[in-house]
Amino acid sequence: MAAVDRTQARRERLIAAGLDLLGTDGSHATTVRAVCARAKLTPRYFYESFDDLDSLLLAVFDEIGAELAQAILEAVTPPPGDARASARAAIGAAVGVITGDPRKGRVLFAEGMGSEVLARRRVKTLRAFAAMVAAQGRAFYGASDRTDPVVETTALMLVGGLAETLMAWLDGSLSVSRERLIDDCADLFAAAGEASVKLSLRRD
Repeated sequence: MAAVDRTQARRERLIAAGLDLLGTDGSHATTVRAVCARAKLTPRYFYESFDDLDSLLLAVFDEIGAELAQAILEAVTPPPGDARASARAAIGAAVGVITGDPRKGRVLFAEGMGSEVLARRRVKTLRAFAAMVAAQGRAFYGASDRTDPVVETTALMLVGGLAETLMAWLDGSLSVSRERLIDDCADLFAAAGEASVKLSLRRD
């Protein structure tokens, strides 16, 4: 392997170790020493890839966020035939990511609230997903040239509400089946999205 490939491989091992610790034992157990031990690398190699522990935590969080975004976009490209089908495909893809590996759900929804650096990144990520939802909604309804902020307002409410709903579902506070969860959230997304775009069109 070339030197750059070896460096990248070590970085990936450290991120995998960070995910395992953060998603299993939590942020209190995720230290540089523990990550290095889990990755079977020395601290020298840790600092070759990351400035500090926070940099690693953000890399773990961002990698999950990128996987989530890719899964959602693939699920709605090309878009299904109607708004509810699009919403169901997107939400189903998101649920698939966080249930396919429970560690990822914990990082996004539990550890993302308990660490200051991850809490800030969580806010930024939720807003990025809301912007994506707003853009998808405008494109779906042929309203890409409209500027009424009600669409962005609706997207922020939907994405933030979905995050809280998924957190409650994962910790057992919301006792519904996976299919019922996806169906109900899809119905709400489609209804709210259609209402906000129609309101935007009327105002213009």
